[in-house]
Amino acid sequence: MFEHRPGREEGAGKRVVITVLGKDRVGIIAGVSAVLAENDVNILDISQTILQDIFTMVMVCDIRNCKIDFGTLKEKLKAKGEELGLQIQVQHEDVFQFMHRI
Repeated sequence: MFEHRPGREEGAGKRVVITVLGKDRVGIIAGVSAVLAENDVNILDISQTILQDIFTMVMVCDIRNCKIDFGTLKEKLKAKGEELGLQIQVQHEDVFQFMHRI
């Protein structure tokens, strides 16, 4: 799914991987996507599932037009996670790729 491709499209380095984990409840996707929409972050791909009441979601997002810096975006998502009882992590796609190479 997150295959490394040399010579990636324009905007390389402007994508982030967001992971969300926690007890399932109403409003998780709405809460996370609201933070992204408020800051002009575009969701490129999303996968979510529920495993025995545990919600998991992975998103690939384009931050090229983001209104705030990367650190502030991470803090806003962390705060939303705390509000919803979730763990939300944000990594630049390149860091994610490097960490998950085989």
